Amino acid sequence: MLEMILMSGYYGGYGGYGGYYGGYLTYLIFLLPAMILGFWAQMKVKGTFNKYNRINNSRGMTGAQAARMVLDQNGLSYVRIEHISGELTDHYDPKDNVIRLSSSVYDSTSIGAIGVAAHEAGHAVQHAEEYAPIKMRNAIIPVCNIGSNVGPIMILIGCLFAGTFGKSLIFFGILLFSLVALFQLVTLPVEFDASGRALNVIRDNGIFDEQDYKGAKKVLSAAAMTYVAALVTTLSQILYYAVRFLGVGRRRD
Repeated sequence: MLEMILMSGYYGGYGGYGGYYGGYLTYLIFLLPAMILGFWAQMKVKGTFNKYNRINNSRGMTGAQAARMVLDQNGLSYVRIEHISGELTDHYDPKDNVIRLSSSVYDSTSIGAIGVAAHEAGHAVQHAEEYAPIKMRNAIIPVCNIGSNVGPIMILIGCLFAGTFGKSLIFFGILLFSLVALFQLVTLPVEFDASGRALNVIRDNGIFDEQDYKGAKKVLSAAAMTYVAALVTTLSQILYYAVRFLGVGRRRD
């Protein structure tokens, strides 16, 4: 509902059906390319993972064993590995020092499972080493959560007022919402670094062969594109808000 009102272009009486459809068309112009990129990235990661989930790694090692290997090589024997339900729900929980692996990864000996499990172990290593980008990301999470929730509401309220007051609310709403993009931007090096650590282990420890490495790299590269697509989508939305509403505001001056 909030997004529909924002797309309508309502600003102190400006809008109606013409304003709504004009706003909707503008929204599509800004967001459709990013939405297509996001859809492609999601299909790419699922397709790539499904492909390499059917190919066993040369060692016959399960995802849980691969994660354990990465952890032990980095002195993180205290980090636990647990099974979790769902598909691609794998994650590292720094509060409980536990890596949770989904059914398609935990007991699987596929190349895809090795890549995903090693990636999550890479996050555990980042936390242990106090990797700067991950510390920065964790520090800005509370502020970014506020921005993602309050920003669009301020934009909406600003649309209800003409003149400087309305534009000021919209401007500060856009600034708050921009914190989402900041969080996603900081997330990129965190995810790329975790994948790099995983691939280095797969390539350099002499256990896996070249096909294991190439397959895991394709899986993790596809997964990284989802983070890039999310950032592009957020930036497109911010640009839409700025052009649509700050531009409309000038008509009322």
